[in-house]
Amino acid sequence: MDIKKLIQDYIDYLEVEKNRSPKTVANYRRYLETFIKDQSIKDLKDVTQHSVKQFRLSLARKKFEGDKYLKRNTQAYYSIAVRNFLKYLIKQNVSVHVLPEQIELPKIPHRQIEIMEYGDLERFLQGPQGDSLRALRDRAILEMLFSTGLRVSELCSLSRYMDFSRGELTVRGKGSKLRVVFLSTRAQKAIQAYLDKRGDADEALFVSLSKANNPKVLGRIIPRAVQRMVQLYARKAGILGKVTPHQLRHQFATDLLSNGADLRSVQELLGHANIATTQVYTHLTNKQLRDVHQAFHGKRRAPK
Repeated sequence: MDIKKLIQDYIDYLEVEKNRSPKTVANYRRYLETFIKDQSIKDLKDVTQHSVKQFRLSLARKKFEGDKYLKRNTQAYYSIAVRNFLKYLIKQNVSVHVLPEQIELPKIPHRQIEIMEYGDLERFLQGPQGDSLRALRDRAILEMLFSTGLRVSELCSLSRYMDFSRGELTVRGKGSKLRVVFLSTRAQKAIQAYLDKRGDADEALFVSLSKANNPKVLGRIIPRAVQRMVQLYARKAGILGKVTPHQLRHQFATDLLSNGADLRSVQELLGHANIATTQVYTHLTNKQLRDVHQAFHGKRRAPK
């Protein structure tokens, strides 16, 4: 069976039936087209355990993206795409020559998550000073990110015509899944002060501003602008290294877990589809293990 036709059918399935985002669909197409090109696959019968194994070797040894070697997690995405493609074919009663479970994924080392010390975090959040529209916007963005754990793309897509006084919002995350997030009192006050200063009718909650003293609203803010703004206030706070909006999502999760929140609740608040994704935070926040260590390891007798 023509492999390109089958891949196109699968891409259509992801787009229409599974309602995957355009970016996800584009990535799957790229992963699968790279696979068939690298292994010179013309027909489904050419997709074998051997061709998949050779492709994994290519991913590890060759330079694919911008003359760079692929990271282990990126290599895994390619293998996952091939595996999910085969699962789709089996559901369509198409005979395959290698089973999805026969495709092993590369072992990925645990991510090293960087978080700020509490003092640094407070200094960072208080970075935007004054009552200018820009300062009020920036303060509202920082408080919103830390209060809700939103992804930067989710934050940028928010509407100003939401009831922020309720202290909770329904947001649309990855895979168009809806979830509820909650606003701290500080975040609510910061958002209200910012909106009170707005004199435009733009539907976006957070907008891009011109550089004039009396800035004009230029439309909805984009993730890259938020990233630059976060890095600016990190430098002003004297925080070394790179600080990103996603790091505030890490801060949100670790703050909850450190104060006793259960993993399932944090998973819901973050919008993680798999709890294994949320578990990356537990090594930073397992207070129970720390208490056990202090209670028992601390009882060592001092040397005589």
